[in-house]
Amino acid sequence: MRIALDRLYLWSGYAAGFFMVAIFAIMMVMSLGREFDINIPAGDDFASWCMAAMAFLGLAHTFKKGEMIRVGLVVEKVTGKKRWAVEVLALGISTVFTLYFAWFACRMTYDSFRFHDMSTGVISVPLWIPQLGYAAGLVILSIALLDEIVHVLRGNKPSYEKEPPTTPDEFVERVASGGAG
Repeated sequence: MRIALDRLYLWSGYAAGFFMVAIFAIMMVMSLGREFDINIPAGDDFASWCMAAMAFLGLAHTFKKGEMIRVGLVVEKVTGKKRWAVEVLALGISTVFTLYFAWFACRMTYDSFRFHDMSTGVISVPLWIPQLGYAAGLVILSIALLDEIVHVLRGNKPSYEKEPPTTPDEFVERVASGGAG
């Protein structure tokens, strides 16, 4: 089960990366295409749909790797059993909200499919297709949060929590590489 979940998060991250490359390609063709009279009809629509899919599909992978911005002001001030309880509370609240959001995202996507909602741009696209990226991303993030809360409830350290830097050089290296100190 652990391998399947880790692969789900990894492939969700790969999908987010694919959409990032798609955004780049669309924007480059739209920008350079002006010089050669090449136009992508509804290119802005496709780029924005790719951006939404990229953002939501990347959430679970980012969360599990400890790269998601989180406010640890309260959690970092407590230790021992209190820290564990605060961590479980924070994970519980975020899981409930994410499940709620995922439920309604899936319902909206299904309703768009059921009612044959179409985009209103130059190219008419069934709206459920671009909505799949954000609904799937929220479902996968919900799975990641449930996975993490079970992991922490079993007494394990959160997988997203990184060891603090031990030397000033290590701190500088983490900051320079884009990681948190």
